[in-house]
Parts: sequence; C-alpha cells; structure tokens
Amino acid sequence: MPAITRRTRVIEGVDAHSLPVADLIADGRPAILRGIARHLPLVAAGLESAESAIAWLKQFDGGRPVTAYVGDPAIGGRFGYTEGCTALNFARESGSLSGYLDRLRAGVGDPDAQAIYIGSTDIDLYLPGLRAQAALPFGDPQLVQHPPLVSIWIGNRTTASAHYDMSNNIAVTLVGRRRFTLFPPDQAANLYPGPLELTPAGQVVSMVDFDAPDFARHPGFVQALAAAEVAEMEPGDALIYPALWWHQVEALDPFNAMINYWWNTSPGFIDTPQVTLLHALLSLRDRPEHEKAGWKALFDYYVFGPADRAGAHLPEPARGNLAPLDDIKARRLRAELLRKLNR
Repeated sequence: MPAITRRTRVIEGVDAHSLPVADLIADGRPAILRGIARHLPLVAAGLESAESAIAWLKQFDGGRPVTAYVGDPAIGGRFGYTEGCTALNFARESGSLSGYLDRLRAGVGDPDAQAIYIGSTDIDLYLPGLRAQAALPFGDPQLVQHPPLVSIWIGNRTTASAHYDMSNNIAVTLVGRRRFTLFPPDQAANLYPGPLELTPAGQVVSMVDFDAPDFARHPGFVQALAAAEVAEMEPGDALIYPALWWHQVEALDPFNAMINYWWNTSPGFIDTPQVTLLHALLSLRDRPEHEKAGWKALFDYYVFGPADRAGAHLPEPARGNLAPLDDIKARRLRAELLRKLNR
C-alpha cells in the first residue's frame, strides 16, 4: 500500500463503563482506545496461541449454522470482485461454527490455506454465553438508550475492501492484529465504489486494490490517500468511528477474532437513507442539470438544513409532514410514498 503518514489518534487508559462514547462520535473522527479490552479472557487465550483461542471459542458454539465466506488462495485474502465485476471472487457457505474453527486451525501455518472469514455474526444467537465473557460494559447513556448490535468476526488473513457502514461502530480486536485504513465520507468518489447490486457482504466496496493501486485507472485515489489515516490495532485495542466513514480492514495474523458494536441514535421508525439514495437514482439523477440544481436547493431547504426550518413559519396544525415525525406519522408518510411509487 502507498505510504499514508496520518495515524489515527490514540486514547490511553480508557474504561468501557466511563468511556464518553457520544462525545467521541460527535467529534466526527476515529480514535483508537488502546488496551480497553486487554483484560478479557479471549485476548489472553489468543496471546497464548491460535489453538488456545479456537478452543476457547468452541465452547460457545450454539449449534446454529453460521455463514462463512471462503476464497481460493489465489485471491490473497482480499474479498471482492472477479475481473469485470460480474461475480464475486469467493463462495458463501453455511456450516457449523466448530467446523469452520477446525478448518481455520488446520490452516494455521499453511501459506496455501483457503481464505476464510465468518462475517458479522450475532453473538447472542450463535454463540450464547459469549457476551458475559467477551463483551465490554459500555456505560455511556447513548449506548444505554440505543443498545448496539453486538457481532463477532472470525477468520484468517483476510482483507475486507474499503466500504462504509450506516451505523456508528466500536470494533474491538480480541485475537490477532488488525489494520484499519480509514477515509472520511467526502472521499467516496475517490474510492471508486463498485456496483450497487453486487456486493461482497451487503455494502458497496471500493474497486481500488490498495496493495497495487492503478492510478491511471483510479487517479482520484491520490486525493483519497491524502485524506486517509491508518489505525494499527493490537489484541485488546478498540477503534471507535462514526457512521459513513470508509474503512478497509486487514486481519494480519493466521487466526483473528473481533467483536464490534453497531448502533444508531435515530428512532426505529426512520427509514434508511440507502432507500432514499436508490429512489434518487430513479427520480433525480438523469434530469437536466438546471433542474438538479433546483432540486438540490429544495433538498437543502427541506432535508439538509435545520429540521424545523421548513415548517417554522406555518401554523402548527398546518405543518403536516413538516412537523416532527413519530411512529404514526412515519407510517402514514410511508404509506403515502408507497401509493405514489405504485403508480
């Protein structure tokens, strides 16, 4: 990878219960929480050996089949597209957690082992009892009010190409080292996102091979690199970063495990903006430029400005959809949209 000089800020001596999560997210930039999970038993098992970590995890196998992504050694652990972007370069499988852990153990030390990772897997559903032993007791009111989805990632030396998530994230490295390469949301164009319809795990990923970038094909990646930062993670470290930050994640050791915490502060009745993006492709993208400029001004007024601005000058009973949303109003607005879409 080309040299990136900026390093993610590091916060030492933090405790999960007193960590100011809301303030760190409001800062709008990532931070490494050095050693916040160093006391957990899975970290100790992993520092002893990959075999010890695998044995420790197997005791929590709840018996449900898990989803695993398996790639030929030729992909070098980088999960993404085949040439031409018409297919993915790996297979999606289903099997027992213990079975995949055994395959990972057998591949330790084998440079020709298949690339395997078990992606975001709900710990309560698939590894019952793990939460009590491996989850951190975050006490910030934001996470108390908006309990995060807690999931585990397990695999060997793999690379998740740069992508963004629609939730805030705390990623806790428990076994093995990880490297996050992070980009602010405004670098999307310079990362050359792949197809919307074909994604490795549900999210659009960058087309750029960070290890061998083709600057003739992806010239904007030079600007992305100038804005990038790198977080080098040791077992027991965590990385907190806001939603929509692009991140490539490299698992650097023969066996790796990470637990992450995803959450949003928006009410559950609010739709995902990804739906809005898809509808905008249908309704706005191909209009004449002068019309698009006009619609941009309207979106700035109704959507991207202060939430109460567009209705502030109207009598309260007349504000309709411009009034603050609640569950009932959101249902009505969704029904109105469906009627208009099904024309």
